[in-house]
Amino acid sequence: MRVAVTGAAGFLGWHLSCRLAATRGIEPLRIGRPETEDPESLATLLRDVDTVIHLAGVNRAGSDPEVEVGNVAPAESLADALRGRPVHVVYANSVQADLDNAYGRGKRRAAELLAGLPGTFADVVLPNLFGEHGRPAYNSFVATFCHEVAAGRTPPVHEDRQVPLLHVQSAAEALIAAAVASKSQEVRPEGEPRGVREVLEALERFHAMYAVRGEVPDVSTSFARDLFNTYRSHLFPGAYPIRADRHSDARGDLFEAVRAHGGTGQAFVSTTVPGAVRGNHYHLHKIERFLVVRGEAEIALRRLYHDEVVRFRVSGVRPEFVDMPTMWVHHIRNIGDDELVTVFWADQLLDRECPDQYPLKVEERP
Repeated sequence: MRVAVTGAAGFLGWHLSCRLAATRGIEPLRIGRPETEDPESLATLLRDVDTVIHLAGVNRAGSDPEVEVGNVAPAESLADALRGRPVHVVYANSVQADLDNAYGRGKRRAAELLAGLPGTFADVVLPNLFGEHGRPAYNSFVATFCHEVAAGRTPPVHEDRQVPLLHVQSAAEALIAAAVASKSQEVRPEGEPRGVREVLEALERFHAMYAVRGEVPDVSTSFARDLFNTYRSHLFPGAYPIRADRHSDARGDLFEAVRAHGGTGQAFVSTTVPGAVRGNHYHLHKIERFLVVRGEAEIALRRLYHDEVVRFRVSGVRPEFVDMPTMWVHHIRNIGDDELVTVFWADQLLDRECPDQYPLKVEERP
């Protein structure tokens, strides 16, 4: 498949790109706002593409007309760019398309425009999405709550109601499946109904356990794990590394590696010779902890489709741990002169058939 993704720099676009590369081995043609606004440039980019996953649009703006036009205009630009060429188009629609508001009208009109193209059209109608690196006050109330709770603040609950929530990686999978099917259809992934206050209370429990002591809450359900990973993404990198609470006496030192309150978990220990590297992979869902207990190390991480590398220097002299955020490629390097001893912990038991571990280098070094 030759796949293009419009709106690729956005919240859903980033998650979709990560999942396409990880689970299908497809590096999509990632199209941003400047190209979407120019039908001629867009037509040139799409010349050799057979599938377009259309995500470009606007969630919020300064006025209702801006929101409505902000969703219709990218669809018009895409229709002009394709110029009657039969291409499979997958559209990230919204359940709000059934409502008479600016966002709903814009999404509905965009769907009508794309459905009229000569190729096949998959209309993927999504509920409210949440997930890692969502923009507060823009993508969802969950992103806003995570941002505020991670900063130690309590956001207000203006209306406590049940909201169907779908993790953005599940939404990305629905879009990819519709792209692979390459047929006209309507797909309506279901969200999990959760109360607004219920979500806030869960996040506050996470914060009380994790922000100071690094205790892992009960993540035995996929929703709890996904919500916890979403919360963690708003802590990174400023909250790390987390210092282990060490108790010392004449016999030596004692400190906890992990305190987990529910769900599966697996720990293992590695030794690493000076200069050697472990890791160079990323995860879509797994929670993974690195804790150096002897030696000197550098932990390096890079968010997928970004260039900046975040580095932490950690030492067994003052045991600290860093929990790897999802969809950040990471490695640990022995930068000392002696053997490095590291404790690793993950919330999942190793499944060799589906390890949720995708190889990629943090950086190329000479």
